[in-house]
Amino acid sequence: MSEPILIAQDLHKSYGEIKAVDGISLQVARGEVFGLLGPNGAGKTTTISMLTALLEPSSGKITVDGLDLKAHTSEVKAKMGLVPQEMALYMTLSARQNLMFFGRIYGLKGKELRQRVDEVLEMIGLTERADHAVEKYSGGMKRRVNIGAGLLHKPDILFLDEPTVGVDPQSRNAIFESVEALNRAGMSVIYTTHYMEEAQRLCHRVAIVDEGKLIAQDTPMALIRSLGGGVVMLGVAEGAPDDLTERIAQVPAVKSVTRSDGQLKIETQRLQEGLMGVLDITNQLDLRVTSLEILEPNLESVFLNLTGKKLRQ
Repeated sequence: MSEPILIAQDLHKSYGEIKAVDGISLQVARGEVFGLLGPNGAGKTTTISMLTALLEPSSGKITVDGLDLKAHTSEVKAKMGLVPQEMALYMTLSARQNLMFFGRIYGLKGKELRQRVDEVLEMIGLTERADHAVEKYSGGMKRRVNIGAGLLHKPDILFLDEPTVGVDPQSRNAIFESVEALNRAGMSVIYTTHYMEEAQRLCHRVAIVDEGKLIAQDTPMALIRSLGGGVVMLGVAEGAPDDLTERIAQVPAVKSVTRSDGQLKIETQRLQEGLMGVLDITNQLDLRVTSLEILEPNLESVFLNLTGKKLRQ
């Protein structure tokens, strides 16, 4: 991994007895798209808010480009672009007018401001609609203007918090292409989402967060490979023999078997072979199968395997 642009060490954030973030540590390499993945309420937005100095951690340390965030807040914030979940736009103004307004907040003016606004409009694919009122835009187009506002001051690191929530497929793809283009140009990106397919497409590495804790961190492919051939979730009726788990564990393609509340979680090295072996055993025992779910190797099934729950349940 190249030199880190951001280092977070043992971040905690509590609200009374509630621990929103509980000991998260991570490093983001310069020029990397880093995904923060997890369900709604997992602590992603709280983590982003601490990383961007919107919230002070209860404890922990954040360093950006070698600077301590707490000691050099203004200098560090100038290196960051933040695109929040909420729309930070004036709906009666056009995209160009919105970007001109936010550019002035960043200290841009005159020819430099106008030129930068034109560049950002091109980046987000809205040059032709630049002078139309934002209230007339689709949800996805509004999101793209929101992203544009975070790019005006040419940040070194861009934080995108759930940027595709509620957008149409065409705009979603345009957002993906914008993120990929920005990264090719050298920008580091931290991207939060609860859509695992986005992370598989965009992110070099991902951190999976659940209930305020970081439970896995690696490249998407490494996390998927850790699952092996896939997972079979098998529900069995009452009366299954006590040694059922041991019998299934003897199937050559099975890595491990755990049993809980009438359900078996069977991790396989080769999914099809393992599944056939498991079903052979249930047939031999004349055992009634009450449910069967096959989890193909992807980040969604990695999350289910790690947490025991689905990402968007």
